[in-house]
Amino acid sequence: MGRKQNKRTSRRRAVAMVKRADKHDLYQRAVQEPDADIPLIQRIFRSQFSRPARTLREDFCGTALLACRWVEKSSENRAWGIDLDPNPLEWGRVHNVGKLRPDQAARIKLIEGDVLDIGHKSVDVTVAFNFSYFLFRERASLLNYLTRAYSTLNSEGALILDAYGGADAQRTIEETREVDDDFDYVWDQHRFDPIHHHVTNFIHFEFSDGSRMKRAFHYDWRLWSIPEIRELLQEAGFYASEVYWEGTDRKTGEGNDIFSRREQAPDDPAWICYIAGFRRS
Repeated sequence: MGRKQNKRTSRRRAVAMVKRADKHDLYQRAVQEPDADIPLIQRIFRSQFSRPARTLREDFCGTALLACRWVEKSSENRAWGIDLDPNPLEWGRVHNVGKLRPDQAARIKLIEGDVLDIGHKSVDVTVAFNFSYFLFRERASLLNYLTRAYSTLNSEGALILDAYGGADAQRTIEETREVDDDFDYVWDQHRFDPIHHHVTNFIHFEFSDGSRMKRAFHYDWRLWSIPEIRELLQEAGFYASEVYWEGTDRKTGEGNDIFSRREQAPDDPAWICYIAGFRRS
């Protein structure tokens, strides 16, 4: 009797823990690092134009965490966040913009719409992070996006993208990473098609009580290579592009979150990098 009751109690706790979880909050905690991204954005921009960037457009912004952090960094900073999905945008308005001071909130604008169609005052930097632009699976469609992104920039401007790859990116695998004491992040490479480089990926979250939020996020992408992206940046009008490669921690063999400009890189089975294209016109 007591054992059965304990099982039922444990089961109720598991269900309650999943129900209490918020997938957007979990994603921000597990995936996003705006306090690391923003110094890198500024370092890349300064390397070309010898001044700080002040205006930022965050494409595929989701909850717009990066854009919110951007306006917090300086009273001179302004940001636009654009996403087609109203749900994360509304969540971001409440939980991210809602935490800003009034003067900071006045310097950010969130827009529901297609990044290919939205127009506004040009910016110093446009970013598309978390591999979001991989949703453009045809060469012509990615070129169209990069050309539109070029048009969002000031005469001195930068488009900054992230990318991932390596042999491990081209196979089905699940990788689990502990984020906090109460949950783990699971990256599920569910399918890879070597002919078209089409990938289907999921993000799951697993909780300390044994419950699981399955397929919290779902992605159907093309796994683009660095040379393809750089060639398309050139075709889109960018006069130069650079690759910022992550260093390796000698003790763990894992990435150390330090990105440096590189022209060559080691044969890493799983890598992440940033690619910057520059406009000067």
